[in-house]
Amino acid sequence: MKSVELSIRGMTCAACAARVEKKLTMTGPGVVAAVSLATERAVITAPETVPEQALVAAVEAAGYAAQVAEPAAAAQALAGPGDDQVGYLRRRLMLALIFFVPLSDLSVTLSLFPAYRFAGWQWVLVVLAAPVALWAAWPFHRAALKNARHRACSMDTLVSLGVVAACGWSVYAMFHLDRRSGASAWQELTRASGGGIYLEVAAAVTTFLLAGRFYEARARSSAGQAMRKLAAAAAKDVCVLDADGSERRIPAGRLRAGDVFVVRPGEKIAADGQVVFGASAVDRSMMTGESVPMEAVEADTVTAGTIALTGRLVVRAVAVGESTQLAQLIALVGRAQADKAAIQRLADRVSGVFVPLVLAAAALTLAGWLLAGAPAERAFSAGLAVLIIACPCALGLATPAALVAACGRGAQLGIFVKGHQALESSGVIDTVVLDKTGTITTGQMTVAGLVLAPGTERAGLLRYAGAVEHASEHPIAAAISAAAEQAGPLPEVGDFRALPGLGARGVVDGRDVIVGRERLLRDLGIAIPPGLARQWAPWQQAGRTPVLVAWDGELRGALAVADTIKPSAAAAVAELRGLGLRPVLLTGDNEATARAVATAAGIEEVIAGILPAEKAAVIRDLQARGNRVAMVGDGMNDGPALAAADLGMAIGTGTDVAISAADLILLRADLRTVPAAIKLARASLKTIKRNLAWAFGYNVAAVPLAALGFLNPIIAAATMTMSSVLVVANSLRLRRFRTGQS
Repeated sequence: MKSVELSIRGMTCAACAARVEKKLTMTGPGVVAAVSLATERAVITAPETVPEQALVAAVEAAGYAAQVAEPAAAAQALAGPGDDQVGYLRRRLMLALIFFVPLSDLSVTLSLFPAYRFAGWQWVLVVLAAPVALWAAWPFHRAALKNARHRACSMDTLVSLGVVAACGWSVYAMFHLDRRSGASAWQELTRASGGGIYLEVAAAVTTFLLAGRFYEARARSSAGQAMRKLAAAAAKDVCVLDADGSERRIPAGRLRAGDVFVVRPGEKIAADGQVVFGASAVDRSMMTGESVPMEAVEADTVTAGTIALTGRLVVRAVAVGESTQLAQLIALVGRAQADKAAIQRLADRVSGVFVPLVLAAAALTLAGWLLAGAPAERAFSAGLAVLIIACPCALGLATPAALVAACGRGAQLGIFVKGHQALESSGVIDTVVLDKTGTITTGQMTVAGLVLAPGTERAGLLRYAGAVEHASEHPIAAAISAAAEQAGPLPEVGDFRALPGLGARGVVDGRDVIVGRERLLRDLGIAIPPGLARQWAPWQQAGRTPVLVAWDGELRGALAVADTIKPSAAAAVAELRGLGLRPVLLTGDNEATARAVATAAGIEEVIAGILPAEKAAVIRDLQARGNRVAMVGDGMNDGPALAAADLGMAIGTGTDVAISAADLILLRADLRTVPAAIKLARASLKTIKRNLAWAFGYNVAAVPLAALGFLNPIIAAATMTMSSVLVVANSLRLRRFRTGQS
């Protein structure tokens, strides 16, 4: 299977998106498509045998323009309608307003006060209405004609038919309804009563709908502003440092992994990489939302799009272009916006069949009134009102408008929503399982104590333990190797083997060295003298982790490694409780260490001594007991648990595995981002439900009222436009979301 993203132009309503989605899924067996009206994109999962051009052809067959989305265009796609589209609608709206205002005033005045009518007054109305009904309404007519050529219909079909019907009826009324016996043709055309003229209705429908569409386009573009800024954070060029020490500036797109480049104060970092030389405060606010810069020194990692503030950095590129964390996060958000929740798919299915039903309802309304003996003018007015008021715009905008706004606001806060799964799950979770190292704690381990077996020297213990741990990436290993390096250079390690959740082993100076937990040594049959065990027992009570060191089959000593609790941990746990959630600490550390950390963070329930492979089983066990579980983690070994949870949250910079498995990605190290993310997800879900409730309720109530003649066409047009405007305005409230909101 492969994933293909298409950029689609020409969609105007949910019925359009539903038709494109249907055409794409008919391309071949196994093709699954999700089409977003808000971002004008389609994300398709298809077998490798399905060519991309076949997918493009399917969209074109539905009557829309499409092309394979280039990664570089992701920012524009996320931004929603571009400035050209907003400007295009603005020009049409301005002309419509210029002619509609005097047309409306004149029409009402002459209808209410016949004494003010003058020769040829109807033709003045025609002159004022023609630019609105023809040029300003042309986007609706063009889309309707395109749909007709493909034997389809959409909201534009309803609007175009409404405008054409109003104008056609008005011309008919001018030539037929006002015909009087004995009057000359000139008298009929200049002194007619004006009965049945709906020119102002045609202009009103066009003006109101253009205003609504213009507001929607501008609002969607505004909602995507945060994502546009994030995408624009990428550096345009970069100063590469050659092997001979010379510098040359090249476009950032030509930078390759392994290249060494220079970042001066004020410059953007062009790629994810590791600092080779130098130190600088780095502004990461664009990525994480944190206003306080972080200090980057030699061996630290830096990410693309962040800015060096105070010093010169020499960085070796690790991930470039579309492989950077910035590009991957933008791509993830793009997929989230094209994702479909079950409730949105229902709305799309309804919208897909709604337009033909509305056409039938309008025809039945017209026929019903005529059969009931009503005047033709009254029957036409009711049928026209049904035709106009039932456009399902609000249904199509209900979910995507809210998600675009939520994704943009989340990005500003360092929270990335990967899909509707996160939103739907946020409302039902009752338990939050938190990993310890790197999540509750800072992950910055230090050696805080040492115990030696008889005959073992301190330098020798640090030398052997540091050599083995130097080859590991675990935070505890980094602390031990850093402490050992202070005592002198470390020897090479051979036959290194990492033992996840237990420790590591390797050959140093010909000795088989084992470094790890007490469980590891017992499993290997290495005896642990009770006297030594009693010496490190107080470490566990103080929350320190004992790391045992053995070689040649004998225990040689132990190191106490301590991690510090994040300052935000206790406040975050309190906020989770305030949301009605039960926090649980999950760790591979021993019970005593885990309890000490949990007590400091305010967590009562602890699950300790769990191997990485067992974490997912713990999540499933909690779910089997009826709990809806959110998992918060940051490491590679948290990936399976994040995927198994009802809601997975990868916190901090995390790893690729954790980010891939999570539903929410939290770039701040501050643990309070966890409750903030849940609040944002819940607020988004609440907004979507309100939008859909309004959209469904509006259509259910409005169509019968229009059919019964309680709404005239002008009120119908204004009401339909307001329904879409209300949905978008309600969604935009998410842009003002604050982390302190409940």
